[in-house]
Amino acid sequence: MNESEFPAEFASGWKNITQPELDEVFRLHKMFREGRQGGKRAALSFHNLSYKDLSGQDLSDGDFSGSRMQRADLRGARLVAANLFAADLRGSDLTGANLSRADLRGACNRGAILTDCEMQECDLRAGVMLKSDRRGNLAMMTFDMNVTDLGNAVIRGADLTSAKLSNAFIMQTDLTDAVLRNAKLQKTDLSQSNLTGSILEGADLTEANLSGAIFHGAILARAIMHGTKLDGADLAGAVLDDLDRSRTDFSKAQLPKSLDTLGAPLRDLLIQHAQWIHSSGKNGKRAELARIDMSRQNLEGANLSAASLELAILRGANLSKANLLMADLSYADLREADLSHADLRGASLRRANLTGARLTGARCGPVDIMGSSTHLWPANFEHARLNNANLSGVDLRRAKMPGANLTNATLTGAVFRYANLQDAVFTHADTRGADFVEADIRGAEGLPEIDGGG
Repeated sequence: MNESEFPAEFASGWKNITQPELDEVFRLHKMFREGRQGGKRAALSFHNLSYKDLSGQDLSDGDFSGSRMQRADLRGARLVAANLFAADLRGSDLTGANLSRADLRGACNRGAILTDCEMQECDLRAGVMLKSDRRGNLAMMTFDMNVTDLGNAVIRGADLTSAKLSNAFIMQTDLTDAVLRNAKLQKTDLSQSNLTGSILEGADLTEANLSGAIFHGAILARAIMHGTKLDGADLAGAVLDDLDRSRTDFSKAQLPKSLDTLGAPLRDLLIQHAQWIHSSGKNGKRAELARIDMSRQNLEGANLSAASLELAILRGANLSKANLLMADLSYADLREADLSHADLRGASLRRANLTGARLTGARCGPVDIMGSSTHLWPANFEHARLNNANLSGVDLRRAKMPGANLTNATLTGAVFRYANLQDAVFTHADTRGADFVEADIRGAEGLPEIDGGG
């Protein structure tokens, strides 16, 4: 990043400020926010703040319009309702910052880190900044384009609820677990972006470009998709409930496959898989059921140990007493599925959607793959959605569950000994009689005081 990236007439148009001078601005702005005499609102429009330290500062309502803030440290900063119109935030670190209701129209956030940002109701629509050049004429400031640029930014876990992003450029951006509920994304370019686990309920994606974007485990329920470009978009494992498909061409998107594409009846494939298991791979054939739609299929007692079920659709399926030992169910849609008394030891359910699923009595502990306690292979529920699921009496010893969502889940009598529950959400979960001895609960939300917790 250097001066030459800007139009020549603006090369020296930013006011430099030292860190001590900036610290004084912070002090006066704090007084202004507190309503104290002598306070002064931060007015840093058209200032050069590149590489400056603004971390942890409360700069809400401050004016940063047109400022250069390349690679600035804004971690944990509070910028509620701040004016960042046409600001250059390329490469800046905004991890954990609060940008709610901020004006980011026309801002350039390319390569910025926006992980875990709060960006509710912020305005990221296109915008044009006019500034006097050296000859006193008004000219347009640009960053190669006059749209808000979030290209190559990292926006993991950011909350953009009801944000205005129409016409924004968000190409090749990491939006993993971002919340975009009811966001305005009309004509936004999200091509090649990663929206794994993102929530886009009710978002307006009219004429948006989603070509090549990844939506594994994303929630797109009630999203508006009129004229949306979906060429190569991977929608496998995404929740598409209450979606009007009549006004968008889904034919070029990657969607779950029907049972007809398997080339043989499912029952025959399960028989071959059982033979493959019992013969240690010498006979039969492993069940390759990734991306297959098996909604509401009766698979009670089926032997699916070590089966490939990534991104499979098993909504409402009967998997009670099924053998899923070491099976790969990553990103699978298991909403309302019956997994009661199933063997899920060592299985991978990373980012699986188990909302409303029944797992009573399921075995989800580790499997001893080498006959020694030093080689225990745990079940993996990392970032799994277990909202409203019933896990009464489930054995989850040593399970990997960082970031799992267990909101409103029934966990009575469940065993979480030595489990990794970092950053898991237990809001309104019923944990009566649950065993959390030596569990790692750092960062977990909604848990009551636990005796013996890690």
